[in-house]
Amino acid sequence: MNRGALLKVVEQPYIRTDIPPFRAGDTVKVNYKVREGSRTRIQAYEGVVIKVKRNGFNSSFTVRKISFGEGVERVFPFNSPLIDSVTVVGYGKVRRAKLYYLRDLRGKAARIKTDRARVGGRGGEAAPAAEAPAQGE
Repeated sequence: MNRGALLKVVEQPYIRTDIPPFRAGDTVKVNYKVREGSRTRIQAYEGVVIKVKRNGFNSSFTVRKISFGEGVERVFPFNSPLIDSVTVVGYGKVRRAKLYYLRDLRGKAARIKTDRARVGGRGGEAAPAAEAPAQGE
């Protein structure tokens, strides 16, 4: 068994499948477990995904938000047990995979257009028409 196959076998139980699909430009809300002393609480972090790094088990995504007029970025590993849930709030239409240019923009210039093809979870496909009753019945 080579090294890559061995790593896959060891990492398989820790891979998360409950995170919804999203891309750079989408707005997500990440509920993250924060430990304060002996207590654990869930803190929400909502912002725009500026980078998704796909590297097998080591995949991560970077979320950027503006907090009190200051830009804040945070990197979340996809398979972290500290992530409680991830919710996609909005879909953005961008033409780049990495949105580092947002770091230099402020206010209205930093807005991202809504991807109307993906709104509602359709993904650009038409809804099936199987729900309509047959004419002869």
